Amino acid sequence: MSHISSPRVPRSAAIGSVVAAALAAGLLAVASSPASADGVRIHDIQGTTRTSPLVGQQVSDVPGIVTGVRGYGSKGFWIQSAKGAADDDAATSEGIFVFTGSAPLTVKAGDAVRVSGTVGEYVPGGTGSGNQSLTQITKPTVTVESSGNALPAPVAVTAKSVPSRYAPAGDPAQDGSINALPLKPRSYALDLYESLEGMNVRIGSSRVVGATDAYNELWVTVKKHENPNRRGGTVYGSYGAQNGGRLQIQQLAPVSEQPFPKANVGDVLRGGAVGPLDFNQFGGYTLVARELGKVDDKGLKREKTRKQAKGELAVATYNVENLDPTDPQTKFDALAGAVVANLSSPDIVALEEIQDDNGAKNDGTVSAEATLKKFTDAIVAAGGPRYAWRSVDPQNNKDGGEPGGNIRQVFLYNPERVSFTERAPGDATTPTEVVREGGRAALSHSPGRVDPGNAAWADSRKPLAGEFTFRGRTVFVIANHFGSKGGDESLTSHHQPPVRSSEAKRLLQAQAVNGFVKDVRKVQRNADVVVLGDINDFEFSVATKALEDGGALRSAVRSLPRSERYSYVYQGNSQVLDQILTSPGVGDADDVSFDSVHINAEFAEQNSDHDPQVLRFRP
Repeated sequence: MSHISSPRVPRSAAIGSVVAAALAAGLLAVASSPASADGVRIHDIQGTTRTSPLVGQQVSDVPGIVTGVRGYGSKGFWIQSAKGAADDDAATSEGIFVFTGSAPLTVKAGDAVRVSGTVGEYVPGGTGSGNQSLTQITKPTVTVESSGNALPAPVAVTAKSVPSRYAPAGDPAQDGSINALPLKPRSYALDLYESLEGMNVRIGSSRVVGATDAYNELWVTVKKHENPNRRGGTVYGSYGAQNGGRLQIQQLAPVSEQPFPKANVGDVLRGGAVGPLDFNQFGGYTLVARELGKVDDKGLKREKTRKQAKGELAVATYNVENLDPTDPQTKFDALAGAVVANLSSPDIVALEEIQDDNGAKNDGTVSAEATLKKFTDAIVAAGGPRYAWRSVDPQNNKDGGEPGGNIRQVFLYNPERVSFTERAPGDATTPTEVVREGGRAALSHSPGRVDPGNAAWADSRKPLAGEFTFRGRTVFVIANHFGSKGGDESLTSHHQPPVRSSEAKRLLQAQAVNGFVKDVRKVQRNADVVVLGDINDFEFSVATKALEDGGALRSAVRSLPRSERYSYVYQGNSQVLDQILTSPGVGDADDVSFDSVHINAEFAEQNSDHDPQVLRFRP
């Protein structure tokens, strides 16, 4: 499913509940002896680091011009000094958010106000998230002095103004945090954005790099030459290629009053956007547009891969995003149509996120027969083959995912092209082992699960192994769905580099699969082994390196140019999560044809949030 975050409730409810919880629990930091700070200006509150020097203190009559009012979600308004850089210090923001909570909003853009209240540092998502904090004034008393004033001129955020370096290294003495470091907005992208927090900013016409989502937001880049790909995205190619030109775009107007534009990757937000620069849990620095341009549709098309030749075996992986019989028939039809038209009916399809026969209903059901029948029937209706399937039902609620859903991996295969070798099908807890049969490798259970008792798979999907035959040649296929990135800190974390806590589990999972592949190759050195699925990690990650350890496997995505290596788009970064890896027996890179088929991740209208991959080779 998603890259990092767990399923989100509607933004207004999510932000409102988080704010309420944060206020109830206390802000990020409060002065031990709250003092009064009279006569201060906004730049005094913001200071030259990420946290206010006045946090926890009362401030009185802070002057500013209202630049935006938000009446939903985290309710409040932004104010900015009427004069530009009032203190002539580029590191100090001249804007700030005033959080009103449930109090009536009595101001409008253009009002000159004086605000008294408490300075706070609110951490979206809570302090355990690693997120940076948003400096704000809470429990405000507001005096409107005049209305209809001109708004402070917006600061232009451009390719030239955003530094190429993303963030400073965290302070080792502060557990890797950058909170206390002096801001250097001319040196680091994150420092620039922090120095503009709460201010009125403007971007010009910008390319969309993250499609409009269900929460009425999209991502653009102000750096059109920053790691681009041919379809209009910007590629996350390493932990040092964070792509600082990305910004999330929302709008101030409620969508009930002003529909949010639908955009795909590669479209252009013509006219850009103008509004306050916010910081939130679901994307970090966000331009909340008071003025929003129009989308210039560049006509992005869903890709189609070629049909495999008669002597080629086509193996695919596709995360179908919690598919179950309660989903509308239109979802089944769209996914099935993609298998036929976009993937050209591969011989073997490893599916991830197939749910049980009643989806998230948590009643002990684990069978997915109804789900698979409905899906394979839809494939036939779309003009595809009558696929057979093989899988192993999980134990109830033991494999993670949506409670009651019991997601698992499943093999579909076209019996007119390939045969499945049935060998004492395994169950949820019995491991399949590598055995020798006639001098060649075989599985003790086919289908079977790889090392299901290993603690690496606790509350996670266990790998599904199967033995297939194509034109007289045995092919071992191992379908995977590694642990998610849930719990990892965002790229905008106050820890730099961010803490990627979920890597530890995927590393152990990768080591288990690598060990199994090595067991196959110990028995049969030239065995054809295909490891595939939603690996939930990048081609340069420690998990991928562990899968490849000892030359047991190689990731096929690296056969593509760097700019084409992606299967998922997260917060405007096109990146690899789904992979197909092959053993040396499958052949050299020149003998293998790999395609990441872009049909979902770049589009506002998605049938899944993942793009499928197809590998073709001659066993």
